[in-house]
Amino acid sequence: MTSITTKVATAKSSLAPSMTLKGHRDWIRYVSYFSDGQRMISGSHDTTARQWDLKEGKEIEELHDVYEEQWVLAVAVSRDSRWVVTAGGDDDRAELNVFEVKTGTMKKLQGHSERITCIDISDDNTLLASGSWDRTERIWNLKTGKLVAGPFESVDWVSVVRFSTDSKKLAVELWAGTCLEVWDIQSQKLDARIGDKSGFGISYLAPLFWTNNNKNILAAFSFIPGVTKDDAAKTIYEFDASTLETVGTPFEGHTKYVTGLALSSDGALLASASNQDNNIKLWAFESRQLLASFDVHNPGVLILSPDSRNLAYVTYTEVVLDAHVTTCDTPPDVLAEAQTIARKSRALSDLLNSDATHRPTAGRRRPPIHAIPMVQRPPPTTDPRQPMFLRLSKRLRFSPHTNPVHHDRDPLDFSATSPLPRPLSGHTSTQGRSHMNSDENSGSSTTPPTTFPSRIPHLSSWWPLRRGHAQPRIVDVPLAQAKERNAAAGAPKKDEDIVPDEYLDPPSPNPNSQQQATAVQPTSGEHGGDRSCFCF
Repeated sequence: MTSITTKVATAKSSLAPSMTLKGHRDWIRYVSYFSDGQRMISGSHDTTARQWDLKEGKEIEELHDVYEEQWVLAVAVSRDSRWVVTAGGDDDRAELNVFEVKTGTMKKLQGHSERITCIDISDDNTLLASGSWDRTERIWNLKTGKLVAGPFESVDWVSVVRFSTDSKKLAVELWAGTCLEVWDIQSQKLDARIGDKSGFGISYLAPLFWTNNNKNILAAFSFIPGVTKDDAAKTIYEFDASTLETVGTPFEGHTKYVTGLALSSDGALLASASNQDNNIKLWAFESRQLLASFDVHNPGVLILSPDSRNLAYVTYTEVVLDAHVTTCDTPPDVLAEAQTIARKSRALSDLLNSDATHRPTAGRRRPPIHAIPMVQRPPPTTDPRQPMFLRLSKRLRFSPHTNPVHHDRDPLDFSATSPLPRPLSGHTSTQGRSHMNSDENSGSSTTPPTTFPSRIPHLSSWWPLRRGHAQPRIVDVPLAQAKERNAAAGAPKKDEDIVPDEYLDPPSPNPNSQQQATAVQPTSGEHGGDRSCFCF
């Protein structure tokens, strides 16, 4: 891409004319294509407006319009080709005529007091804007011919007017390109102005264009109020429409003031002309690259066809009052280069503005979720001198004992012959059942049970380790063996520990013996036989 751009831009050449339209006898001030690209209209100082058949290369004579000794300074065709407008006049008279092509009817719009130098038709084909040497701009209804807005009062002669594409704003450039204004059509108030009036006037002033979805304005402009031709607008700038501050890189290349300016309908290609430096230049609008420069003698007005494939420009000589319109093919490689640059630039812009890099700007948003501050809990403190069970109870949040008699007693501190705590409700483990002191068989309990939280296993199946001791085993042994082992271990011998021999294998319990009922409550274990659980 760079090599093509450099090659085209550095090699000056001549545009090969494809057609020359002759007939005017004086300066041609403006030309405009019809939307089909097959016809063209031109207006001249020779007081005529002419229409041309571009297929045949000749004038459509029956549509020839003649003003009475007044210059035709501006022409325009609506985008639906329904309306053709011509404008002009002299120092004390204004001409503004609207033709309906289909019916051939004409309306004369009156309101300006001096010659009308510029006109524009809105994109929706309903409104007409006009600018005059009387330093005002007016907005008209094309169908009725009535004034709908204005006059807007400017500080100098008006040279260019241009509707925004939504018809809400009107951009205005004043004589010699040293002042730019933006008007709000609905409120009829001035939004912004930059520059000042100039004491120097030029015969041609290039049009201006709205860009970037009506956010910017493209125009040839001079920040120096010109008093000579050298100070006139020879640089093309893009302005922020709301502030009129310049944005982006300007188009610099012409050495004299710009007389023609055209932007392709797709915004890819910009064409400019100067009848003072005898140059026509083609630019890639998005990148500001100069793609081609052509030597053309005295080019004035410059326009692009609706499909941008053709370029038309006006030439004239001051010695021989003979002006003509020349058409030529837009260089295909230049047009393709500009369109490629535009596609890449817009693709990059779409990527930067996509959801991948930006939050959506429309639609219903979810309410923000605010973080709930978490209170940092202090770490639990334990006393190493406390029994292991109490230390675990603080960490695991054991519920307190329900029996006030035993609240000071270590639940792990009991003798081997004491009954185990009552098992949890629904607990089915064999090791977790207590066969002593059970209220399920007798309906009463001689020792209040110790309450444990439901999430903690029964002590008979889980035993915390004590510091320096191995975990004790819980086994089922016959009562006789338990007695022998307790004696061998040196356990104190108490009266309640002495069990009569007949109870080692009793035929049936004796309900009259209180001591026997207290010492042993035989039950049938899951493994058969009469057994009791003892801990060692």
